[in-house]
Amino acid sequence: MQNAGLLEQFVHYYQQNGVYVLSQFNRHFLISIYGVLLAAIVGIPIGIFIAHHHRLSGLVVGIANVIQTVPSLAMLSIIMIGLGLGVNTVIVTVFLYALLPIIKNTYTGMRNVNASVLDSGKGMGMTGFQLLRMVELPLSLSVIMAGIRNALVLAIGITAIGTFVGAGGLGDIIIRGTNATNGGAIILAGALPTALMAIISDFVLGWIEKKADPTR
Repeated sequence: MQNAGLLEQFVHYYQQNGVYVLSQFNRHFLISIYGVLLAAIVGIPIGIFIAHHHRLSGLVVGIANVIQTVPSLAMLSIIMIGLGLGVNTVIVTVFLYALLPIIKNTYTGMRNVNASVLDSGKGMGMTGFQLLRMVELPLSLSVIMAGIRNALVLAIGITAIGTFVGAGGLGDIIIRGTNATNGGAIILAGALPTALMAIISDFVLGWIEKKADPTR
């Protein structure tokens, strides 16, 4: 009976606030995407660079690892001091956390390219840029996509706590539920779309990752 009542409240909440939930869903997804895109723009070139300058890999990956060890709420608070409340603080936080999987996977993918393939390219007279564009990146793409996939799923979770710095998103609905009397249905109204977003993102990027794998 209690579960039936919760389901009724859940359906009723969506009937009354469906447009609001959809707007927060879109906001949540866009914040996550922007942070991961920025991390990809910065992280992929860094991964390529340290793959070609192997001695720097330990330092760069170590710095990215240190960022990952900082609790997300603490990171939000630190960045908020500089950027203030709002979306930008969450985007920068997502960006920082997304760097490690993207840098690490790019580095791993580049280092795993068969040396004989590179030697063949050099033997054909290909320049370093041509080797990168036509050989290394295509062969590394599936591994790089795996890093972006992990980063996006991580970002969706981090964005959920962005509500604490006034960024909105589905975390807003979850917090409203925790503050309401008998707010279980409201919590579900925010938590289920968040989980669904992560699952769908993981599935779609997993499919792209498989398609990008040159061995398939």
